[in-house]
Amino acid sequence: MNRYLDLSIPEIHELFVNHKITPVDLVEECYHRIEENSDLNCFITLNKSEALEYAKKLGEEKVEEDNLLWGIPIAIKDNISTKNIRTTCASRMLENYVPIYDATVVEKIKSKKMIIIGKTNMDEFAMGSTSRTSYFGAPKNPIDKTKITGGSSGGSAACIAGALTPLALGTDTGGSIRQPASYTGIVGMKPTYGRVSRYGLIAFASSLDQIGPMTRNVYENALLLNEIVGKDKKDLTSRECEREDFTRFIGKDIHGMKIAIPNYFVSNIVSNEIIQKLDHVVEILKSNGAEVDYIDMKYLDQAVTLYQIIAMGEASSNLARFDGVKFGYRSSQSDSIEEMYANTRCEGFGSEVKRRIMVGSYLLSGENAKIYYDKALAIRNAMKEEFDRVFQEYDFILGPTTTTVAYNLDESLDDPRKSFMDDVLVIPVNMAGLPGLNIPMGENDDHMPIGLHIIGNRLEEARMYQIASFLENKLK
Repeated sequence: MNRYLDLSIPEIHELFVNHKITPVDLVEECYHRIEENSDLNCFITLNKSEALEYAKKLGEEKVEEDNLLWGIPIAIKDNISTKNIRTTCASRMLENYVPIYDATVVEKIKSKKMIIIGKTNMDEFAMGSTSRTSYFGAPKNPIDKTKITGGSSGGSAACIAGALTPLALGTDTGGSIRQPASYTGIVGMKPTYGRVSRYGLIAFASSLDQIGPMTRNVYENALLLNEIVGKDKKDLTSRECEREDFTRFIGKDIHGMKIAIPNYFVSNIVSNEIIQKLDHVVEILKSNGAEVDYIDMKYLDQAVTLYQIIAMGEASSNLARFDGVKFGYRSSQSDSIEEMYANTRCEGFGSEVKRRIMVGSYLLSGENAKIYYDKALAIRNAMKEEFDRVFQEYDFILGPTTTTVAYNLDESLDDPRKSFMDDVLVIPVNMAGLPGLNIPMGENDDHMPIGLHIIGNRLEEARMYQIASFLENKLK
């Protein structure tokens, strides 16, 4: 079988332009690899016949020479609506749901003539950090199939790490792109809140959710982000921003950059092997003219509590629509409308989703909304202002993405301090609406990937790709 998928996107594009290969060759190779690696359980639904038909149609057209993503296969996380392709959110509740419309990001992908290969596995309704809450079973880590992929975008991460497709989309509510990217050794960007339209994303926590690219390298991540950003009249939280090329600073040096590492991010809860890799990154930065300071930041220790209150409150509201009436699963064991609602939700949702709905409903009920939710929003705003203060002096904030490397599929992270710290490392970015990027910064003695977390100020993704590509080259 050909190995075209191992080439870079510019190299593949060159083959298209010179008529050495066609989109069909690439798509067939994707499905061959997916079948060979079916035990990874990356996909919930494949789009094989439609993808091959579209690839054949593209092959009969003139190659768009100025469109590097023309004919490139892409995988889509299964909580993003795709017209006529099943979209389950990895839940029994939506097991047979087929949307009648495309999400805005999917429309943008189709306009660039990319080819949708299928819908990737995930935690149910994006609620989890291991992808083990999926109704369809957990995806496996291609680096070591006994390990977790992380979550909730675990299927997309495994798909890229396993070289099944060159590009994928994930979503990030509290680290769900960056953490699985770290565990699988790929690049994952959670953009500034509002950069990418959420129209067609099946909501978990609307003030935190964001769609972002998951790729093999920094350049291809920037390339995909170029095509999915933009104001959307169907999403009132989307931002009006000038069109920009996120690849434009890639290859430039980092001399004069000022970088902060919060002391809270490098506590003794983070494993020594990860701290050692971060220390090596600091040496590289300093030796290339960047300034690195360890600083104290307020409110970071509040991030998990804020997430629990805000995300679960919003989830309980967003998931109220899944009641068995208009679409999705409906219980057949009901004698009344009240029983139908109760049984549908009891049978259709998994235990983690039900737990979050119940906690969220409690937090929003009566006086609790003022006691918990309103207070959480006030502290969230204070955390945002603390990040603003740091970014007045520094260009970026760095830290580890996770406290450990990926652990066994049948193992729970028993240390509550580590579980708490894993969330602290990534959740503040969502709370403050900031962009966060994971890049690989090495591996441990067992060859499991270790991720570096780069946090930028709002709308500074292009500069983040600059430092990320610089480190990517130095760490090879």
